[in-house]
Amino acid sequence: MVRTKIKPPKLLVKPVGRAISDFGMIKAGDKILLAVSGGKDSLSLFHILRHFYSASPVKFELGVVTIDPQVEGFEPKALDVFFKKFDTPYFFEEFPIMEQAKESMRGDSYCSFCSRIKRGLMYKVARREGYNVLALGQHLDDLAESLMMSMCHNGKIQTMKAHYINDAKDLRIIRPLVYVRERQLADFAKNTDLPVIADSCPACYKIPTEREHFKQWLLDEEKRNKNLYKNLLSAMKPMLDETKGILND
Repeated sequence: MVRTKIKPPKLLVKPVGRAISDFGMIKAGDKILLAVSGGKDSLSLFHILRHFYSASPVKFELGVVTIDPQVEGFEPKALDVFFKKFDTPYFFEEFPIMEQAKESMRGDSYCSFCSRIKRGLMYKVARREGYNVLALGQHLDDLAESLMMSMCHNGKIQTMKAHYINDAKDLRIIRPLVYVRERQLADFAKNTDLPVIADSCPACYKIPTEREHFKQWLLDEEKRNKNLYKNLLSAMKPMLDETKGILND
């Protein structure tokens, strides 16, 4: 039986709360649409945001969207059963991303192509259903890996943003887990028996990616320097918010 009342531990609530405050992610009256793939990160973020939904003095609405890329071996429809146990609006969109990639991809990685298509579909759902904020589940490990990939392959010092506005200027995108480590989310998902979909993007396991290489490199380096991710966060923090000077406090 799915537990509908899950209290996230302070080691997750505290850094997420700090990130929300530091970057002004959630404002009164926001309608937040959380992208849930079925992986441990987005499912964990769902319960963390539910905690803030009920406990925070800043009132907001919360909905969930899942994009089904129609890849063989990926069965996200099980999430529909899971979310029916909660009082949270749930939206499910299907699109044959792999087939589209075969026709349209030109000199790009599958993961990058898939990410753009998924993002466009999420934007469509958010606009259609009246949401003004899209929440994504990337964590500190993801940001560090993106930083290293960008520097080593593109010669640019950049990474994912914690809070930014899309090109059309009609949606804000937030990543509340930017201060959280991946292993903390894995522990939470395991301890609370979240219905994690194994290999939530099978294509990425069939198509080699540079991200996995840098993930392992960083984790190995952390064995030598226990403050590695803390130092990387300090270096990245000034470039994580693109909303300053655009949004009113």
